[in-house]
Amino acid sequence: HVQLVESGGGSVQSGGSLRLSCAASGCTRSRYRMAWFRQAPGKEREGVAALQDDGSTTYADSVKGRFTISKDKNTLYLQMNSLKPEDTAMYYCAANFGLRPFPPLAVMRSADFRYRGQGTQVTVS
Repeated sequence: HVQLVESGGGSVQSGGSLRLSCAASGCTRSRYRMAWFRQAPGKEREGVAALQDDGSTTYADSVKGRFTISKDKNTLYLQMNSLKPEDTAMYYCAANFGLRPFPPLAVMRSADFRYRGQGTQVTVS
């Protein structure tokens, strides 16, 4: 079993920065695909950024150049710069772990991830 716990959310003014963290514990493995999703009130959950153990990353067009996903040991990070009011949402961490390499990620879909955290709120005003 794997637990994902997000932190780092908060309120920030437009143009500001936040760094989200997602601590993974439990039965993690060397092969992984981890991602950040977000969901604003009344909207569908959308993929923000993903990272795989081969170093490949995927970003939503809306955050390219502003957000950076990274990982250090068992913690996944999302550095968010130049935040905009439309970035306001609940941010969720998601992960898959395995023994074999993951194929290239085509589409970020929350349902494809086995493990998901409870979320951390980001509000940009």
